[in-house]
Amino acid sequence: MVAQRYVMEWQMVWKDVTVGFAVAGIIAAFVPQEFFGWLFIGGEDPGFLELLAQALVGPVAAFFTFIGSMGNIPLAAVLYGDRVAFAGIMAFIFSDLVVLPVLRINARYYGWKMAFYILGVFLFVLVTTAMILHYGFALFGLLPTADQIREVVDRAFFALDDTFWMNLGFVAMSVAFLGWKFARSGWSFAVEAGALGRSLFVPAMASCLWLAAGFVIGP
Repeated sequence: MVAQRYVMEWQMVWKDVTVGFAVAGIIAAFVPQEFFGWLFIGGEDPGFLELLAQALVGPVAAFFTFIGSMGNIPLAAVLYGDRVAFAGIMAFIFSDLVVLPVLRINARYYGWKMAFYILGVFLFVLVTTAMILHYGFALFGLLPTADQIREVVDRAFFALDDTFWMNLGFVAMSVAFLGWKFARSGWSFAVEAGALGRSLFVPAMASCLWLAAGFVIGP
């Protein structure tokens, strides 16, 4: 039952995650950081309206760079070092629940009307929370400085550490689940029903080829 659920969950989101990884990598490699400084208006010391605009832009930026928090946190640190305000950064980090994969999952369970309603509620809550955090931290002099996030920006992205060995364990578990699923009920490669699901299949396959080429070519 666990193997079946595991495979079903990945079948639901693999296209979104694959496209998200590829898009995030392309943005990180080819889009200059100055663009994000222009996108988040007002710099690191904006007025209220500029701060609110940054908190609204944060979810939009996260929507196009979504690979989950494991990718958004380092990018958020880079943005903070590029003079984006704390409220914009927090809204960017909180936006995991207003991205395309989550929207599609909600639409599948509840329909598109309810999915967009949930999206609007989450957006309102995360923008409000980001604003409260910004002014609350500023009131007590707790806003972080650019020097404090340098360790995140300069961290090693690959190392033979505990995370590496945990990832190997996860890969082994994944292989076991996939083998169990195949042994019990075989494979199903049917393309997801629905216009959006079908339209994501081609970009997802193109993203796989793009990422595979990157591994072959190397840095």
